[in-house]
Amino acid sequence: MSGVWVFNKRGVVRLVEVPGGEPSSSRRKVLVHVPTGEVITSYELLEQKLAPLGWERYHSNPELVQFHQRSSVHLISLPRDFSRLTSVHMYDVVVKSRNVFEVRDA
Repeated sequence: MSGVWVFNKRGVVRLVEVPGGEPSSSRRKVLVHVPTGEVITSYELLEQKLAPLGWERYHSNPELVQFHQRSSVHLISLPRDFSRLTSVHMYDVVVKSRNVFEVRDA
């Protein structure tokens, strides 16, 4: 069920359905390298894009793929299986490498 919440003057709320609509939160997201416009499809590709920014692979936990910067306390932790990468993980990459990556609808 998707739609738009509508409030009236008395504060009563109702959901008005949008035919064929899909909530934006349920759309598949992709991580995009902004300078090249390239969609990140693997950890190998992500590592290639992060390395010039000073990010290094961190091998402390076999359950995760992690990257760190020697010049900061930032740590990017991602699930070992790239197919389990969620938008939360993607936004972690975006926040820690400003203006280089962004999350878009697929």
